[in-house]
Amino acid sequence: MGDIMGDMNKRRGKILGMEQQEDGNQLVIAEAPQTEMFKYAIDLRSMTQARGSFRMEFVRYEEVPVHISEKIIAEAKAEKE
Repeated sequence: MGDIMGDMNKRRGKILGMEQQEDGNQLVIAEAPQTEMFKYAIDLRSMTQARGSFRMEFVRYEEVPVHISEKIIAEAKAEKE
């Protein structure tokens, strides 16, 4: 569970809660930017020895942090040139 929580933090995610399931599994409830979740299935399988799974749903839009927005703008300007 520590690996999963640490990985979510690296992805700018927020852990909202954890629930013990009747079958003995743990359910981690978290929010993370969609762009950070690409290839997450591969990383999750690696961290959980292929036992972990996840599902995603859109919740809301949020403003991109300044240091990331500057990078996005610079890349867009470079593509135009």
